[in-house]
Amino acid sequence: MVKSMYDYVGNQWKKPDISYKSPQQQRLIQWRKEENFVRVDKPLRIDRARSLGYKAKQGYIVVRSYVRRGGLRKPTIKGGRKPSAKGITKITAAKSIQRIAEERTAKRYPNMEVLNSYWVGEDGKHHYYEVILVDPVHPAVMNDPKINWITSTSNKRRVLRGKTSAGQKGRGLMYKGRGAEKIRPSIRANLNRGK
Repeated sequence: MVKSMYDYVGNQWKKPDISYKSPQQQRLIQWRKEENFVRVDKPLRIDRARSLGYKAKQGYIVVRSYVRRGGLRKPTIKGGRKPSAKGITKITAAKSIQRIAEERTAKRYPNMEVLNSYWVGEDGKHHYYEVILVDPVHPAVMNDPKINWITSTSNKRRVLRGKTSAGQKGRGLMYKGRGAEKIRPSIRANLNRGK
């Protein structure tokens, strides 16, 4: 079977070259100097962006954002106790870093809806993601039958309700069948079902 151009691009991103002189390493050095939430002209990973719904047309934009690496930063306790009882290490958020990146980007662009996002790199301090945003009131989006579902009010602030791919993964909705009986429609709704 003949492989498409997107297959070759995708294979390159499975294990990117991060040696010092590589383009990816030079990008990371440049990105760390730049501010957060940088709008980019075109996606870096065109294969991943297209598979997540991106189109090179009006109404779509791509924004690169970063989030700090590691667990939550907790203030240290001044009172006396043994270090293991302080409760400041090994504390992680219930959300993935990718979801945090999507939510922060949505906050920065309040007139846009987050469609999806994908990983583009990481260094010692940050994880970098490209977030695909759609303008729900743009005529090109409203007239496109493949994307105009996002104009519905039921999809308003969808990223904050875990409706993106990263959000669904964090809610456990990537699993079906045995062992996943209590996650639909949501874990909270299932807990309240018997009451």
